[in-house]
Amino acid sequence: MPRLGAEAALRREAEAHGPEHSEALARGIAVLSAFGAARRAMTLAEAAHATGLPRATARRALATLLNLGLVESEGRQFRLTPRVLRLATGYLASNGVSSLLQPRCERIAAERGTTCSVAMLEGAEIVFVAHAQAARLSPFSAMVGTRLPAHCTALGRVLLAALPDPALERVLATLRPAPVTPRTETDPARIRAAILAARAAGHALVENEAELGFRSLAVPLRRYDGRVVAALNLGAPLALHPAGEMVAHLLPVLLGEAEDVGAQLV
Repeated sequence: MPRLGAEAALRREAEAHGPEHSEALARGIAVLSAFGAARRAMTLAEAAHATGLPRATARRALATLLNLGLVESEGRQFRLTPRVLRLATGYLASNGVSSLLQPRCERIAAERGTTCSVAMLEGAEIVFVAHAQAARLSPFSAMVGTRLPAHCTALGRVLLAALPDPALERVLATLRPAPVTPRTETDPARIRAAILAARAAGHALVENEAELGFRSLAVPLRRYDGRVVAALNLGAPLALHPAGEMVAHLLPVLLGEAEDVGAQLV
């Protein structure tokens, strides 16, 4: 039944987007997006299962991606090729936030001995568009393109807090929070309260929820007209920066960096 459900969902999406929507392209992107850390290589059957598409549809998508050089095959296994990076390179080259803030993240991380990241909101998730760390501070190693649930991260709470109330309520209404660590907050009421607290304070502090033993502090990045387009954070092991010290010493750093870069964001 999941295959039929996926097919029906694609048809509904095509109808919603109108006659110019390419269902075949959407299916190909779905297969491409199914690859990741948990699925570095997939068989045809695994690709069909991961996407919920019929085997014949997944086969055509994989064959097309193979012809385009975006995937390669070895026996029954398919995996992504470096050519996929051209898609990301185009985004990074054209996205002012990434190109402007990657060098800044590298400088801040080196100066402070922390991780430093910039993320943007995509639905109920955040996507890292810049990231640096002075040293291997934790087992979790983020990189550009890493995705995390927005509700349990400092970056995500700051970005959700910046949404207009109707948009925030739409996200919260469809949120199905799953624990990332044993300390992840999953109660919808407390998640909403944490987001509203971040809105009132102008920053968010989260510890142990996205990674055990790690604390993150984030502030919004506003472009020249005041609109929040991303968030900037510093992260460090709990023992390196106690919570009060992190807010007292590093929040002014983040706010200063955010203000400095704001006029350059378009």
